[in-house]
Amino acid sequence: MSFVGLSRGEEQRMLAAIGVARFEDLLAAVPEEVRLTRPLDVPGPLSEIEARQRFGERARANDGDRAVSFLGGGLYDHYIPAAVDAIAMRSEFATAYTPYQPEVAQGSLTAMFEFQSMIVELTGTEVANASLYDGATAAVEAALLARHQTGRARIVVAGALHPHVREVLRTYLERDVTVVEDRGGPCAREDLAAALGPDVAAVLYQHPNFFGLLEDPRELHALAHEAGALAVAVCDPVALALLEPPGLTGADIVVGEGQSLGNAPSFGGPLLGFFACRQSLVRRMPGRIAAQTVDRHGRRGFVLTLQTREQHIRREKATSNICTNQGLLALRATIHLGLLGKLGMTEVAELCVQKSHHAAERAAALPGYRLPHAGPFFREFVLECPGEAADVVRAGREAGLLPGVDLGQFRPAWRRWLLVAVTEKRSAAEIDRWVAVLAGVKAGR
Repeated sequence: MSFVGLSRGEEQRMLAAIGVARFEDLLAAVPEEVRLTRPLDVPGPLSEIEARQRFGERARANDGDRAVSFLGGGLYDHYIPAAVDAIAMRSEFATAYTPYQPEVAQGSLTAMFEFQSMIVELTGTEVANASLYDGATAAVEAALLARHQTGRARIVVAGALHPHVREVLRTYLERDVTVVEDRGGPCAREDLAAALGPDVAAVLYQHPNFFGLLEDPRELHALAHEAGALAVAVCDPVALALLEPPGLTGADIVVGEGQSLGNAPSFGGPLLGFFACRQSLVRRMPGRIAAQTVDRHGRRGFVLTLQTREQHIRREKATSNICTNQGLLALRATIHLGLLGKLGMTEVAELCVQKSHHAAERAAALPGYRLPHAGPFFREFVLECPGEAADVVRAGREAGLLPGVDLGQFRPAWRRWLLVAVTEKRSAAEIDRWVAVLAGVKAGR
């Protein structure tokens, strides 16, 4: 593919071949009033030196490049070993997803097989696929699988599921989503039981939930199964290094966002979703699976199998319209997990628990601040501020900190709530700076 622009003559030949005189004729369906009739205000041309300087200035203006981050809510600032970049940036892996002649890329397939094996171990399930677009679409795919499997339509969302995931579910399923609102903590058994019925395909819950609180997976799984529905757990992979794998306590499907495994938060992405389930559901699993086999000489090899997407089989037979996987990001996650190992992942998770609880205790001791939720939490917690959380965010940015996520953007009743994440990267000195910022914000500002 050439990235050199077309000459005027080449453009005219192309237009003549499709039967129009001008490029603007191709825009006839676009109303005149919304068309841009002047050239874009783009400076240039720039030399390479000037272009590097311009982009460097833009990069230095990004708070995330230099500020200490206590942001969470789905994307987390975990430490990424240098070896992750060193291996993932090798030219052999210079593709974002599975090649279309996959068997010639044994290295990529090997990495995908290892990724699946590690996800199975973390989730306590029997089979995992080679990743999906992100955690939100993985949750949707789990809901769609449950509908196909059970022949039922309604999905019950239990507890505090991330608001963004809720919206993605509603985009796909419209009115077939019932949300059991939280009472300021984990999902209440009586509330979930009241929402269940013979039309429910799945109970979908987040563990830890959006507020960082731990749910009761065994109870949620039991309620779902009593109603004849599947149990779907939306989990954080770092938390699974400490928590009991939901697949071992009755979850039929376990999905989640894998960004925290070797991938830095960057303007909301890129992300990768993981999807795991019990063996009996494998033929309805979306995406693709890398499998181990042997050739005719008995040598071990890897292939793609059970490719359920519509590009590989007849459209009416497809179980999903997922067209690719996040191969490069899943590779980074695989390298990350391989470097840390079981003990390393456990240590990271334990540090997250210790540091987040330390920060929560320090903040709750300040006048005007409190923790609105009771119960154990992992890595992040909600802090109620004396005034609006947006004031704390502004004060933090002025001090070179990203103090947390202002939950008022999701619901007006939460405007005094700050969602704070404390990973293994945060030092005692950084937590002290964060506490100092909180102490400097007065009520009513």
